Amino acid sequence: MKHPVDVHVGKRIRQRRWLIGMTQQQLADQVGIKFQQIQKYETGMNRVSASRLWDISDAVGVKISFFFEGLTEGEESSAEPAHDLMADKEALQLVRSYYAIPEAQRRRLFDLAKVLSHAA
Repeated sequence: MKHPVDVHVGKRIRQRRWLIGMTQQQLADQVGIKFQQIQKYETGMNRVSASRLWDISDAVGVKISFFFEGLTEGEESSAEPAHDLMADKEALQLVRSYYAIPEAQRRRLFDLAKVLSHAA
């Protein structure tokens, strides 16, 4: 049976990998395992050991704490934040596209989005 924390950590691995445009195979190669193992981690089927999580965090460029963001003490049984925006594939695509825009245009787009959100 999957533990909710393992599922949460796996989702965070997948989100970060996808956000930076890395394939399961590329991550597996950097960590020194087979891509099928990455699949198992991302679905929560297999628990990620501390040393492997360390390697994964290095490969995707985040601190280990990133994988536990969204969990709060006493909520380990559900392991799901009330609304996880980064679990939405469309939101991830938007963020990835946003950061692909040159900084000057990105700043203007950000200002426009703020104005439009206040007008809604």
